[in-house]
Amino acid sequence: MSKRTNTILFIIGGTVFNIFVTILCFVFFLFIYSRFLFQHLPEGSLVWMLPVNFIVSIITSFLIYRQVIKLIMSKVDMEKHFSPIFTGKTGSTRRDS
Repeated sequence: MSKRTNTILFIIGGTVFNIFVTILCFVFFLFIYSRFLFQHLPEGSLVWMLPVNFIVSIITSFLIYRQVIKLIMSKVDMEKHFSPIFTGKTGSTRRDS
């Protein structure tokens, strides 16, 4: 496969992995809330708990994703297998004024 194909598949795989981890974190934090915190909080706490749970799940999945990417980058030569996502204009020089 070409570098470009590897890059596209890596991005798609990373996105699917991140969404999967986000869903797992959301379900896990929902379980923790319903099992341990629900009895001790007022009845209306579910209204604010779901958005907080979602935000915490996104943050947690980002941290997990970042650690997995660091692990992959330490084991795989990224420049050898993947093409750069963002490239500058070829042949142009940049002048700072």
